Amino acid sequence: MNERRYRRICQMMAMRQPDLTICLEEIHKPHNVSAIVRSADAVGIHQIHAIWPDQKVKLSVSSAAGSNSWVKVISHQSTEEAISQIKSQNMQVLVTNLSEQAVDFREIDYTRPTCIMMGQEKKGISSTALKLADQHIIIPMVGMVQSLNVSVASALILYEAQRQRQLAGMYSREISQLSEQEQQEWLFDGGYPVLAKVAKRKGLPRPYINERGEIEADASWWAQMQLSEKMKKQQLG
Repeated sequence: MNERRYRRICQMMAMRQPDLTICLEEIHKPHNVSAIVRSADAVGIHQIHAIWPDQKVKLSVSSAAGSNSWVKVISHQSTEEAISQIKSQNMQVLVTNLSEQAVDFREIDYTRPTCIMMGQEKKGISSTALKLADQHIIIPMVGMVQSLNVSVASALILYEAQRQRQLAGMYSREISQLSEQEQQEWLFDGGYPVLAKVAKRKGLPRPYINERGEIEADASWWAQMQLSEKMKKQQLG
């Protein structure tokens, strides 16, 4: 990894917002998932949540979500499980829903730890999520249509959150708010993608990336990395 690449990744990590996320409730169209992940990355979200009870759907959309290696996707089997984990991080949970309690999405304070929950393309947010959410929000519309594509709606809300956080100086930090482990993961996986794939395939631990963006690993780690799959099988008998 050259110095420019290293500095760019460090800059990206410093602007990541670990207390801002989005949760996808059974969104099953891969192109929507992929678009939402891209928007999440663009506003500095490093991980999102997704509820996929159906294993077949999960496998289908996981590949779309995985197309963006800069955002992690945490999968959940149920809405209750997802919201419980999110609220354990002291996040307010917002759901997009047209109801008497709903407020304009721009009236929310997104400088608070926040999770934005988006519902399934046809059915929308589930009754369970509506009950467990802290606030219902809407995107005002004056045309004939009553809803936006879920990826478009997500982008609008996320960019309002980014706007507020920028004004509050939350993107101006020089030190990353991510844990040391998370930073090391991004530096290796993003800075050395080819080596990262080999290490993962061989079950090797991530090496340490120093302040110059260089890999620090012992000779045995490098030897295992260079060992061909055929030789490895022969050695294991």
